[in-house]
Amino acid sequence: MTSDEKKQSMSAKIVGAVVALAATWVVHRVIDTVWEKTKGHKPPAADSSDDDIKFGEVAAAAAVTGAAIGLSRVLATRGAAKIAARIVG
Repeated sequence: MTSDEKKQSMSAKIVGAVVALAATWVVHRVIDTVWEKTKGHKPPAADSSDDDIKFGEVAAAAAVTGAAIGLSRVLATRGAAKIAARIVG
């Protein structure tokens, strides 16, 4: 790998990480908004110790959040890599 290819690869990784972080933030905000509209409150935190919050609701919030954020990170990273490949191409 030449030094130009290494620089481009590193740039693609940095852009991918930034895009993944942005996507994670957006998905988290969307989940909070949808949850609040449907349930009337924000999703419970995993470390919530409130007695009025049921375990099922905490587990559902964790599952939905984890799956959505994981998927958004994969899509953002792959999308950034494809764009970088086209630019370098």
